[in-house]
Amino acid sequence: MQFYYGHQMPLRILDEAEFWKHQEEEHTVVIRELVTGLEKEFVDALHEWEKALSKTHQQVVSFIETVIRSNYYVPYSLYQQVMQLISFCLEESERFIELCRQIKDESKVVSENQTAKVVLVHIIRESEYFIGIARALLSQNFQSMAGHHYQKS
Repeated sequence: MQFYYGHQMPLRILDEAEFWKHQEEEHTVVIRELVTGLEKEFVDALHEWEKALSKTHQQVVSFIETVIRSNYYVPYSLYQQVMQLISFCLEESERFIELCRQIKDESKVVSENQTAKVVLVHIIRESEYFIGIARALLSQNFQSMAGHHYQKS
Protein backbone atom coordinates (compact mmCIF):
# COMPACT_ATOMS: atom_id res chain seq x y z
CA MET A 1 0.00 0.00 0.00
CA GLN A 2 1.21 3.48 -0.83
CA PHE A 3 1.34 6.26 1.77
CA TYR A 4 1.14 9.33 -0.47
CA TYR A 5 -2.58 10.03 -0.33
CA GLY A 6 -2.25 13.13 1.86
CA HIS A 7 -5.62 14.60 2.78
CA GLN A 8 -7.43 11.66 1.14
CA MET A 9 -5.71 9.14 3.44
CA PRO A 10 -8.86 8.52 5.54
CA LEU A 11 -10.74 7.52 2.38
CA ARG A 12 -7.87 5.26 1.30
CA ILE A 13 -7.85 3.58 4.71
CA LEU A 14 -11.60 3.09 4.56
CA ASP A 15 -11.36 1.63 1.04
CA GLU A 16 -8.93 -0.99 2.31
CA ALA A 17 -11.14 -1.84 5.29
CA GLU A 18 -14.23 -2.01 3.08
CA PHE A 19 -12.56 -4.49 0.75
CA TRP A 20 -11.11 -6.72 3.47
CA LYS A 21 -14.19 -6.80 5.72
CA HIS A 22 -16.24 -7.90 2.70
CA GLN A 23 -13.60 -10.56 1.92
CA GLU A 24 -13.71 -11.91 5.47
CA GLU A 25 -17.51 -11.97 5.38
CA GLU A 26 -17.36 -14.01 2.16
CA HIS A 27 -14.72 -16.29 3.67
CA THR A 28 -17.20 -17.42 6.33
CA VAL A 29 -19.40 -18.72 3.51
CA VAL A 30 -16.46 -20.28 1.65
CA ILE A 31 -15.46 -22.28 4.72
CA ARG A 32 -19.03 -23.46 5.39
CA GLU A 33 -19.56 -24.43 1.75
CA LEU A 34 -16.18 -26.09 1.29
CA VAL A 35 -16.13 -28.23 4.42
CA THR A 36 -19.00 -30.68 4.18
CA GLY A 37 -19.93 -31.99 7.60
CA LEU A 38 -18.14 -29.24 9.51
CA GLU A 39 -18.90 -29.49 13.21
CA LYS A 40 -21.99 -27.57 14.32
CA GLU A 41 -20.06 -25.39 16.77
CA PHE A 42 -17.90 -24.11 13.91
CA VAL A 43 -20.83 -23.69 11.52
CA ASP A 44 -22.67 -21.68 14.16
CA ALA A 45 -19.57 -19.58 14.88
CA LEU A 46 -19.11 -18.88 11.17
CA HIS A 47 -22.73 -17.75 10.86
CA GLU A 48 -22.21 -15.36 13.79
CA TRP A 49 -18.98 -14.09 12.25
CA GLU A 50 -20.72 -13.53 8.93
CA LYS A 51 -23.26 -11.28 10.68
CA ALA A 52 -20.57 -9.40 12.65
CA LEU A 53 -18.35 -8.87 9.62
CA SER A 54 -21.33 -7.69 7.58
CA LYS A 55 -22.15 -5.15 10.29
CA THR A 56 -18.56 -3.87 10.34
CA HIS A 57 -18.51 -3.74 6.54
CA GLN A 58 -21.67 -1.62 6.59
CA GLN A 59 -20.13 0.75 9.17
CA VAL A 60 -17.11 1.21 6.92
CA VAL A 61 -19.34 1.88 3.90
CA SER A 62 -21.26 4.45 5.94
CA PHE A 63 -18.02 6.27 6.81
CA ILE A 64 -16.97 6.22 3.14
CA GLU A 65 -20.30 7.76 2.17
CA THR A 66 -19.88 10.42 4.85
CA VAL A 67 -16.43 11.37 3.56
CA ILE A 68 -17.64 11.49 -0.03
CA ARG A 69 -20.73 13.56 0.86
CA SER A 70 -18.51 16.02 2.73
CA ASN A 71 -16.60 16.59 -0.53
CA TYR A 72 -13.59 14.90 1.08
CA TYR A 73 -13.42 17.42 3.91
CA VAL A 74 -12.50 15.44 7.00
CA PRO A 75 -12.77 17.29 10.28
CA TYR A 76 -10.42 16.08 12.98
CA SER A 77 -13.27 14.44 14.94
CA LEU A 78 -14.23 12.33 11.89
CA TYR A 79 -10.58 11.50 11.31
CA GLN A 80 -10.35 10.22 14.89
CA GLN A 81 -13.50 8.12 14.41
CA VAL A 82 -12.03 6.62 11.23
CA MET A 83 -8.86 5.67 13.11
CA GLN A 84 -10.94 4.07 15.89
CA LEU A 85 -12.94 2.09 13.32
CA ILE A 86 -9.74 0.89 11.63
CA SER A 87 -8.39 -0.17 15.02
CA PHE A 88 -11.61 -2.12 15.63
CA CYS A 89 -11.35 -3.71 12.16
CA LEU A 90 -7.79 -4.82 12.93
CA GLU A 91 -8.81 -6.39 16.25
CA GLU A 92 -11.82 -8.05 14.63
CA SER A 93 -9.57 -9.58 11.96
CA GLU A 94 -7.26 -10.91 14.66
CA ARG A 95 -10.22 -12.63 16.35
CA PHE A 96 -11.45 -14.00 13.00
CA ILE A 97 -8.00 -15.48 12.40
CA GLU A 98 -8.21 -17.16 15.80
CA LEU A 99 -11.44 -18.87 14.73
CA CYS A 100 -9.94 -19.96 11.41
CA ARG A 101 -6.92 -21.42 13.20
CA GLN A 102 -9.18 -23.18 15.67
CA ILE A 103 -11.17 -24.73 12.83
CA LYS A 104 -7.95 -25.76 11.03
CA ASP A 105 -6.42 -27.26 14.17
CA GLU A 106 -9.44 -28.74 15.97
CA SER A 107 -11.95 -29.83 13.32
CA LYS A 108 -11.82 -33.55 12.64
CA VAL A 109 -13.44 -33.01 9.25
CA VAL A 110 -10.82 -30.41 8.27
CA SER A 111 -7.99 -32.64 9.49
CA GLU A 112 -9.06 -35.16 6.82
CA ASN A 113 -9.45 -32.55 4.05
CA GLN A 114 -6.18 -31.18 2.65
CA THR A 115 -7.98 -28.69 0.41
CA ALA A 116 -9.83 -27.24 3.39
CA LYS A 117 -6.55 -26.85 5.28
CA VAL A 118 -4.95 -25.04 2.34
CA VAL A 119 -7.96 -22.74 1.94
CA LEU A 120 -7.97 -21.93 5.66
CA VAL A 121 -4.27 -21.06 5.56
CA HIS A 122 -4.96 -18.83 2.56
CA ILE A 123 -7.85 -17.10 4.36
CA ILE A 124 -5.66 -16.57 7.43
CA ARG A 125 -2.90 -15.06 5.28
CA GLU A 126 -5.34 -12.68 3.61
CA SER A 127 -6.61 -11.43 6.97
CA GLU A 128 -3.01 -11.12 8.19
CA TYR A 129 -2.30 -8.98 5.14
CA PHE A 130 -5.11 -6.61 6.10
CA ILE A 131 -3.83 -6.52 9.69
CA GLY A 132 -0.40 -5.53 8.37
CA ILE A 133 -1.92 -2.69 6.35
CA ALA A 134 -4.05 -1.52 9.28
CA ARG A 135 -1.11 -1.63 11.70
CA ALA A 136 1.08 0.33 9.32
CA LEU A 137 -1.59 2.98 8.93
CA LEU A 138 -2.28 3.21 12.64
CA SER A 139 1.40 3.39 13.53
CA GLN A 140 2.02 6.30 11.17
CA ASN A 141 2.33 9.58 12.96
CA PHE A 142 -0.87 11.13 11.68
CA GLN A 143 -0.85 13.81 14.36
CA SER A 144 1.50 15.98 12.35
CA MET A 145 -0.67 15.46 9.29
CA ALA A 146 -3.78 16.12 11.35
CA GLY A 147 -2.59 19.57 12.32
CA HIS A 148 -1.86 20.36 8.70
CA HIS A 149 -4.65 18.61 6.80
CA TYR A 150 -7.49 18.29 9.27
CA GLN A 151 -9.19 21.03 11.16
CA LYS A 152 -10.10 20.53 14.76
CA SER A 153 -13.77 21.14 15.29
